[in-house]
Amino acid sequence: MKHAEPFTFRSATVADLELLLDWQSRPHVREWWDSTEPSEPKDFDDTRVARWIVGFSDQPFAYMQDYTVHGWDDHHFFDLPNGSRGIDQFIGEFDMAGKGYGPNFITQRVKKLFEEGAPVIATDPHPGNVRAIAAYRKAGFKELRPAEESPWGLVLPMATYP
Repeated sequence: MKHAEPFTFRSATVADLELLLDWQSRPHVREWWDSTEPSEPKDFDDTRVARWIVGFSDQPFAYMQDYTVHGWDDHHFFDLPNGSRGIDQFIGEFDMAGKGYGPNFITQRVKKLFEEGAPVIATDPHPGNVRAIAAYRKAGFKELRPAEESPWGLVLPMATYP
């Protein structure tokens, strides 16, 4: 589903913590977002990660983060070229899930990351998360290699290029 109105991305701050914790507590998010980060003010101090509140029609509905894949020595995307970014996100508002918003806001943010010079954008959904994998494919991602164990659990490495 294509949406003519662009999505908005504003930096997530400590002031958004209550909203993020609420979204993270919802069953449709908890099913696949097993991290509790961000969950406390100090999480926003990590400069390796850019955190975003995604809005549509001036209403926040999703969380997205992009990060340097070279920020962790044991990261499973460490072999990607310098400047590569990883992304993760979830739709916090249940009534916005499954309607095509995900692939569209992912595409919009990925385009911006490429404009900023990233040579590759990678992501790593759980291989059982078929909805996320389908959304990433619609946004231009392809599998890099088979599913593998990572420090963050079982993942399916995927990437897209400019």
